[in-house]
Amino acid sequence: MRILQLSKKYPFPIKDGECLAITELAKSLCSIGAEVSLLAMDTIRHPAKDPKGKLDFYKNIYKVSVDNSIKPFDAFLNLFSSKSYHIERFVSDAYEKKLAELLKANEFEIIQLETTYLGPYIPIIRKYSKAKIVLRTHNLEHEIWERIAKNSNPLKRIYLSHLAKKLKKFEVEKLNQVDFLAAISQKDLNQFRALGYKGESRVVPIGLDTADYLPSFGSFKRPISIGFIGSLDWMPNQEGLRWFLENIWQDLKLDFKELELHIAGRNSPSWIRNLNDHRIKFHGEVNCAKSFINDHSIMLVPLLSGSGMRAKILEGMALGKVVLTTSIGLEGIQAQHKEEVLIANDLKEFKESIDYCYRSNGSLEKIGRNALGLIEQRYQRDDISKAYLAELEASFLSLPV
Repeated sequence: MRILQLSKKYPFPIKDGECLAITELAKSLCSIGAEVSLLAMDTIRHPAKDPKGKLDFYKNIYKVSVDNSIKPFDAFLNLFSSKSYHIERFVSDAYEKKLAELLKANEFEIIQLETTYLGPYIPIIRKYSKAKIVLRTHNLEHEIWERIAKNSNPLKRIYLSHLAKKLKKFEVEKLNQVDFLAAISQKDLNQFRALGYKGESRVVPIGLDTADYLPSFGSFKRPISIGFIGSLDWMPNQEGLRWFLENIWQDLKLDFKELELHIAGRNSPSWIRNLNDHRIKFHGEVNCAKSFINDHSIMLVPLLSGSGMRAKILEGMALGKVVLTTSIGLEGIQAQHKEEVLIANDLKEFKESIDYCYRSNGSLEKIGRNALGLIEQRYQRDDISKAYLAELEASFLSLPV
């Protein structure tokens, strides 16, 4: 099967869940016989870097420079437009021209849109190709911004709610313009159907190759420490970390005198870099995220917003760590409290969870091993890809193109 993957960012280096989801699925599809090419945007925020063979599973890689920077004047003018500013930033004549060129020169069977942000290019695909269009949704985009708006101050809430409303309108409009919906979780698929999607679909979660993850259970024999790692320019990460520091951490460090918090991530704002607390260690962008995660017995993911699945939680579980997260953070992942993860949504629950960690007497390592077992059972990359490719073939290869 010949697949063209469209992405709004160049997925290397793999620094976030979206890049991981894009590359892991493509790599696995290629390993089981599909032929996958990539047309990616090379943006200011996520500039393309030489992968040095890391992406050689792709048949071809094409990238187009796109200026998706936020421009205050354009954002202001968009307030008076019915179009979504989130989406408009990824509309590019150059990208459209390259896409048309590829479609005219090649006979793809599947065009896979990685997120709804590629929706503006559906008309050009229909014009130049008979390929079936698959929308792979990494989350409900508007849901993220609705949640952020809900947790914001009144003025910001009005503005973000306005943006979320336009983004939702765009998502709903595009749903039934595609031939197949690959949702990242059952929760998301249910919500897309409630929004009006009527076509064929499958849940295609993020999958990992556990051979790429080497758990270190030695952290459970050292004093308990908490590690947070994530893209610090992603608003839900900033929001969750700020909430945790202001509402949870101050009480935790009073009750647990030796507890340390380690923070790592790229593009951090100054307020994170300049935290004045000797029990908070800021590491910035680390060379190896897996090593950082392995160094700490507890992996903190305090999300209040977001949607879809959190790849970093899956990676933490694959490394046998105890993930401490909110109910929102765990959405899309079939894990249970005190079995494979710890769940806390307020100060009381965080205190109880940390207290449990100190009193665990070996249970922490058991949770970590259970987490690894769950990844091996439900989130193995090749198992997910094989089932997905079989469904695409059953749905489309028997039809004329």
